[in-house]
Amino acid sequence: MTDRFGWRPACLALAVVAVWGVNFTVIKLAVGQFPPLLFAALRFTAVVLPLVFFVRRPPVSWAVLARYGLLIGVGQFGLLFVAIDGLIAPGLASLLMQAQVFFTLALVMRGTDERLVPVQWLALALTAAGLGVIVAHTGGATSVAGVALCLVAALCWAAGNVVQRRAGRVDMLGFVVWSSLFAVPPLFALTFALEGPARIGTALAQAGPAAWGAVAYQAIGNTIFGYGVWGWLLARYPASAVASMSLLVPVFGIGVAALWLGEPLYAWELAAAALIIGGLAGNLLGPALFRRWAAVPEG
Repeated sequence: MTDRFGWRPACLALAVVAVWGVNFTVIKLAVGQFPPLLFAALRFTAVVLPLVFFVRRPPVSWAVLARYGLLIGVGQFGLLFVAIDGLIAPGLASLLMQAQVFFTLALVMRGTDERLVPVQWLALALTAAGLGVIVAHTGGATSVAGVALCLVAALCWAAGNVVQRRAGRVDMLGFVVWSSLFAVPPLFALTFALEGPARIGTALAQAGPAAWGAVAYQAIGNTIFGYGVWGWLLARYPASAVASMSLLVPVFGIGVAALWLGEPLYAWELAAAALIIGGLAGNLLGPALFRRWAAVPEG
């Protein structure tokens, strides 16, 4: 693994987080035309077809592909789409999803000798305080159910990060395409069971260019480019360096939602964002600063 996270990989990561930040507004617009689980199923179908016939399957087991596909396709995006469909504002959803940073590091440390240093406990307290601010202001466009769904989706994202990281340096386009095979069947099963054939048929018949453009954005921009590049970075650079870049997703998510959707920016929302991003940043950057401080000789 390469240790140096220079400006080139940083620019790649910044491009990904910009695409992901805009994505929350795209999701909000799309679930106004497609039921959320149908939208998720269409998104991953567009990833699989027609690329699965042209992209070689990466040299990893079917079990690894299945775990990643289910965690990202069903766990992360299935739950996130349901949450944004009236349970939480997209700007706040973009903020809550960054709990994946803490979850990813916690899962990476699982089974190792690494332990939290004191500054990380403080960072965790800040993050918890930010989540508490959001829960205390649920109502209207934000519900407890929406917050819970986003946090579980963030945990699934983190688990998917770990699965991909353990797969090593594989062709990420092939990894994303072939793992998506395992997301499509359960998503279609869920949409038929929970949203119903009548609603599905009506949505497909009435979908316009903007709706199908959202599907294309999800498949090409968010999944093939976003997760392909993100996985490539995770396989080559320290998890802390890559994961810390995702702290910028809410900047794009909240900003675009405010500009495009007219989503209001409340003082409590900004306070929660500051606490959560500050806590996650402390969790990522704190250990290095703590070790540097501890290495400085007294006097």
